[in-house]
Amino acid sequence: MRADRLMNIMILLQSKGKMTAKELSNDLEVSDRTILRDMDALTNAGIPIVSERGKEGGWRLLDNFRSKLSGLTVDDMKTLFLLPPEEILKDLGLNNLPLDTRQKLLANIPDTYRDEAQTIWERIYIDSGTWRQSKENVSALNTVQQAVYDSKKMKIYYEQADGEQKERLVEPLGLVAKGDKWYLVALRDGELRNYRVSRIHNAKIKSETFRRPLNFNLVAYWERSKVAFVQNLPKYDVQVEIHPEIMKRIKFTGKFVQVIKTDKPNEYNWISATLRFNDKQEAIEYILGFANKIKVVSPKDLPDKVVSLAMSVIDFYNNE
Repeated sequence: MRADRLMNIMILLQSKGKMTAKELSNDLEVSDRTILRDMDALTNAGIPIVSERGKEGGWRLLDNFRSKLSGLTVDDMKTLFLLPPEEILKDLGLNNLPLDTRQKLLANIPDTYRDEAQTIWERIYIDSGTWRQSKENVSALNTVQQAVYDSKKMKIYYEQADGEQKERLVEPLGLVAKGDKWYLVALRDGELRNYRVSRIHNAKIKSETFRRPLNFNLVAYWERSKVAFVQNLPKYDVQVEIHPEIMKRIKFTGKFVQVIKTDKPNEYNWISATLRFNDKQEAIEYILGFANKIKVVSPKDLPDKVVSLAMSVIDFYNNE
């Protein structure tokens, strides 16, 4: 464990040039005291690390050592060949290169890695799209991307869920590709917020720059944001009994319903299950679609709602 941390310290110093003990402890999730002990260990091992005092001080590797350091393992090298999908690179304007980036990497990596890297390149392809493509309008992406790179404030006109557009002044921190959709992570009025890029109808970069929050980590923030989003999703659970004839169809249509739990078939071979929907109306419409193949157990008022909807459908077609 400590050997890995010592290597990570050297890699961080190689990539960032100079770091304080506090910055290293935050990145490696250990105490400042542990970092100081690690520095002593590296120095005793003959690693040329220099400590600079003062306001702009910190730890750094001697320049002639930095150029020789490589922490790449075989697995690290493999990951370099798992590039993002072509559509993602195209959105970012990075797909017009005359030579595939992996070809350049392959020509410059050590012989011991080359066969492994070639194998990964030839055998694994990542496609983040869906089967039924519905390309979103991301015309504002180039402007947003530039504002992110330049750390400049940006005025956007953002379409809310109800269709109304609101003007917002934001401090753009990063872009995230979730599947085939782009999201902007930005500060507004001091709070972190996520904006779907396809809902940004106009974006204007301001001349005023801003200072990124100390220790902001885009990946860590996005992972926390995803967890919070899922936990706050609306949910409506229904206890049902399902005819075995449709069980496979229900499990297959996971986009519309979650099967939270199933029990063993009862004496009539029907299967007790808990289904999760976004709301009551969605549950009513879904259950009605399976006619006499799903029986609602609870909530107790739901069967009447299903019957009411069925009667309204009958009345509608009888009056046509």
